[in-house]
Amino acid sequence: MPPNPGAWLTTTANHKAIDRIRRENKRDDKHKEAQVVLDDDPPEPLGAIDDDRLRLIFTCCHPALAMETRAALTLRMVGGLTVPEISRAFLVTESAMGRRITRAKDKIKAARIPYRVPSADDLPARVSGVLAVLFLVFNEGYLTTGADADPVRDDLTAEAIRLTRLIRDLLPDDGEVAGLLALMLLTEARRTARVSASGELVALDEQDRGAWDAALIAEGHRLVRERLAAAAAGVAPGRYQILAAINAVHTSARDMRDTDWSQILALYDQLARIDPSPIIALNRAVAVAEFEGPEVALATVDRLEDKLAGYHAYHATRADLLRRLGRSEQSRAAYDKAIDLAGNTAETAYLTRRRDQLR
Repeated sequence: MPPNPGAWLTTTANHKAIDRIRRENKRDDKHKEAQVVLDDDPPEPLGAIDDDRLRLIFTCCHPALAMETRAALTLRMVGGLTVPEISRAFLVTESAMGRRITRAKDKIKAARIPYRVPSADDLPARVSGVLAVLFLVFNEGYLTTGADADPVRDDLTAEAIRLTRLIRDLLPDDGEVAGLLALMLLTEARRTARVSASGELVALDEQDRGAWDAALIAEGHRLVRERLAAAAAGVAPGRYQILAAINAVHTSARDMRDTDWSQILALYDQLARIDPSPIIALNRAVAVAEFEGPEVALATVDRLEDKLAGYHAYHATRADLLRRLGRSEQSRAAYDKAIDLAGNTAETAYLTRRRDQLR
């Protein structure tokens, strides 16, 4: 027994702590030395894609899975989006989306789908799924769906644009890649003008167009013109190319009154033929309201109720059309539904102000 057990324990503990700190400080160097000596295996080939995240997205977007399933799974596992955010993007309940992601994992396991880095030959079969993932990541960043998040997340929009640029380098002749990049650039160009200093969403007709990013608009327009030239040569445009062309019309106008709504409506008609979704029909109705009047547009919107009753933008669009028709009480009720369903704080503030302006 030492003469002073407490002092002895303290001194011994100090020595052991110092030894451990020294040992841990040298651990990484020793591991590297051991790798140099012992690791004779060549590094795993990276395939055609140098970027780690993009390579992982292409790996996860396996063509054996259904398109919506691979997009949802990749958004969760690689994109970092939460199940509520993904479910809102697909207009389904959280429980349904959770089951969809679980089934995708089970299918991968049961079918023994290989987790393999895709080669250059694999990219064309997977690119549509990758573009869908990046489009949804961009949308979530451009106007977030969660109530507790910032209205705009430029980290997501910037990453989506960066990865789409990389795909453009890999597949320079793919029209939909160029279309998606143009769509992102033309949308991103308006980002700083879409939320006011007080944190409220600013609608297109109220935005300061002088605050739009001219360089991004110029690049987006150049890509759209390239795709228009390809279309003139007989190459049919896809969904992203048409959406980019619609945004090009918007960003070419000096103000809302100068917008060529007939051209936008024609582009939506073209888009509806290849993507007859209720969301496209709702967006088309906005163009109809400007070109043919709010009463014609409202008839179209009302026919979408069964499919979009849980979508806040449906009720917001309907509220605006009813307001323009002077039907204030019905408009107020529609605004109330839109506010209840909207998760984004900037959208909620905008809808609340519009509702409160009704007589």
